Amino acid sequence: MKKVIKYILWALLAALVVWTFVFLWKKSRPVEKTYNIEEVSAGTIEKRTVATGKVEPRNEILIKPQMSGIIAEIYKEAGDRVKAGDIIAKIKVIPDMVNLNAAESRVEVAQINFAQTQKTYERDQKLFAENVISREEFEKSESKYKNDKAETKAAQDNLSLVRDGISSNRAAGTNTLVRSTVTGTILDVPVKVGNSVIQSNNFNDGTTIASIADMGDMLFVGKMDETEVGKIHAGMPLTITIGALQDKKFDAVLEYVSPKGTEENGAILFQMKAAMTIPADVFVRAGYSANADILLAKADSVLKLSESCIEFSGDTAFVQVLTTETPQAFEKKQVTVGLSDGINIEIKSGVKEKEKVRGTEKMGE
Repeated sequence: MKKVIKYILWALLAALVVWTFVFLWKKSRPVEKTYNIEEVSAGTIEKRTVATGKVEPRNEILIKPQMSGIIAEIYKEAGDRVKAGDIIAKIKVIPDMVNLNAAESRVEVAQINFAQTQKTYERDQKLFAENVISREEFEKSESKYKNDKAETKAAQDNLSLVRDGISSNRAAGTNTLVRSTVTGTILDVPVKVGNSVIQSNNFNDGTTIASIADMGDMLFVGKMDETEVGKIHAGMPLTITIGALQDKKFDAVLEYVSPKGTEENGAILFQMKAAMTIPADVFVRAGYSANADILLAKADSVLKLSESCIEFSGDTAFVQVLTTETPQAFEKKQVTVGLSDGINIEIKSGVKEKEKVRGTEKMGE
């Protein structure tokens, strides 16, 4: 029994040695590489780039008050359509006490003078009718009467303006009513009832009551890297994709490229603006993030090949043309290349359509 076990162990050891030698022999043999085969085909190559940005109205108008005070009423809210002249808000005037006191004093003086002038005028009118005084003296009295009457009216209007911001003869055009200066959509109303507001003057821009823009005239505003800004120019067509409206694409025309770049995170970027064409049934909100797809160059009906098939040596390009399939054998040929889109490249000469070319190496074989 011991001899049988001994022979079995020796047999296993011999088999292990043989298997080791066979394994090492197989590993020492050169591995035959196989490659994916690509075919030269005819087609179109387009070189494109993408710019990121957002959608903004071309003109956003800030509505400022014509006088300082407190917001008494707000008649519109963000999203409302307004026309030029529509009332947006009403301002309650808080009068300056010095000016108010001066205006009241002016009214009192004017009324006293007018009362005296009126008595004199009525008396002279009777005397003139009885031919007691000359026409010249009567006309002077009449002129004085009209002047004092006008001064009283002016003083009363001034008091009304200082106290209430409203003139009796120009109530429709009062500065207490904040009106829209353009036709469009209200984007924002940053004030609330009770807020104090300041009129626009030489030392202050004034408080913004509302911002208004024409939402039918929108721009794509983005930035382009310095490596590609030289390839774009005004008038180029763009395709705009909005993140919030992914199923829609909008045509646009490049209108502006900034002559000066700005540095952001170590890169020089140039601002660009493109006018968008927005269908009437689509509502695009201001501030949407968007991408612009820009066609930089295009080659129609040319031979193309996967760029991974091209071998470069200095300024010269080569491909490996398949001569036999089993085993795979290739012939090296020089080619002239053209436009590339990063995946496919134009072949101007060196190979023909439908020729088979060596591609990338097959893995795991």
